[in-house]
Amino acid sequence: MKRKLYIVIGAFGSGKSEYSINLAKRLHDAGEPTVLVDLDVVNPYFRSRDVVEQFQKEGIEVVAPEGENRFADLPMLSPKIKGSIENTEKTVILDVGGDPSGCRTLSRYEREIKNRGYEMQFIVNTKRPFTSTKNDILKMMEQLEAVSKMKITEIICNTNLMEFTDKETVVEGVKIVREVETEKNLKFRFFLVLDKYSEKIPDVISGKKKIVLNYFLNKPWELPPVHGI
Repeated sequence: MKRKLYIVIGAFGSGKSEYSINLAKRLHDAGEPTVLVDLDVVNPYFRSRDVVEQFQKEGIEVVAPEGENRFADLPMLSPKIKGSIENTEKTVILDVGGDPSGCRTLSRYEREIKNRGYEMQFIVNTKRPFTSTKNDILKMMEQLEAVSKMKITEIICNTNLMEFTDKETVVEGVKIVREVETEKNLKFRFFLVLDKYSEKIPDVISGKKKIVLNYFLNKPWELPPVHGI
């Protein structure tokens, strides 16, 4: 059985790594053999590699830099990445860096990805620089597609202000992303909300369905102190 390859991209602060991790968890819990590949060489704070130990205990494979390279911001590209992309017996999620530099790493696997087939999901937070308007989003999409040499197949709204998120914030974000949907004739089905404020947000906004994300990635200042420090 040939399983799907998901490519998840998004600008800095879009929440793409949080979404990638939640997607891997959801697919695994549904019985799909799943591999999460960390190709994010851009963001030093929120990366899929940070859940390696937890996911390994649950049986979810994570391909990410190991040992002294775990916290490096350089493209430490393991041969396992190519092998994962070519292994169609497992569902694969590529968590890709959130700017043109990050997507350039993705282009190294252009042949393998296109041979397999893929879905490229673009995560958008309209409360972040460079994706706050329709034109900003269109410009970002054009840059990411040009550098990666691949086409975005779906856009997902993740407009939020963390704990200050309210219904109006999400409604405004969905409205802007719908403008992109219309302009590009692009698939737009879902908007994302973190579980901690999900109850404040309706399940459907303008025909788009809510996906609730669990909070996996702590910021450095949220981590518990190390004993003796």
